[in-house]
Amino acid sequence: MQVFSDFDGTISIQDVTDVVLSCFAEPEWEDLEQQWKDGLIGSRECMRRQISLIRASRRELDAILDTVAIDPGFLAFRDYCRINGLPLTIVSDGVDYFIRHVLRRNGITDLPVVANLLQCSGVDGVASYTLAPTSNSAGCSSGSGVCKCRIVSGREPEIYIGDGRSDFCVAGRADLVFAKDKLADYCGDENIPFIAFDDFADLLSKMKAVIPSIARDRRAVLQSKIA
Repeated sequence: MQVFSDFDGTISIQDVTDVVLSCFAEPEWEDLEQQWKDGLIGSRECMRRQISLIRASRRELDAILDTVAIDPGFLAFRDYCRINGLPLTIVSDGVDYFIRHVLRRNGITDLPVVANLLQCSGVDGVASYTLAPTSNSAGCSSGSGVCKCRIVSGREPEIYIGDGRSDFCVAGRADLVFAKDKLADYCGDENIPFIAFDDFADLLSKMKAVIPSIARDRRAVLQSKIA
């Protein structure tokens, strides 16, 4: 059994990319955001163009990332997954450098992160930022830079945790979905089974309640195949 979690607005309190863009990007980033919300461009194109609008040094960028907080209950959730042999992977349509910086600042260096890859030229002065092409975006039906459906492949029982639009397409593929905010609304509208949660402390208590039944169901399926 594997666990996958979105990052922005799920693990982090704020959307990290929006924090960076609002501080350092040319105003055009908001027009691109609206085009994405209106369905005129995919998130991959939106993100690529937005990142190129950032005007900041690496030091300035890091200073802003230092202000981003994570859910206070996430560390306990991470520890629960590790103790119980549940591999935990962060899957985000955000930016890997932003995510890893925030995690590292909170003492988390042991989790796999699948996200858009940031490239930077120049360090001391104002740097230039671009996103590198990723193999995870190939054939994505929603035009995302990271196709979460390719990551959450359904080869074994999988738990998915999310909160927003980038989680919509993958919600119907996971065996168990924990959702809040826009993702919870979407799952409700699309009749996708999910468990609502407020934060990771709430999620952890609910996960402890359902994991034993999932394990029993898995054993029953395996035994039926053997028989």
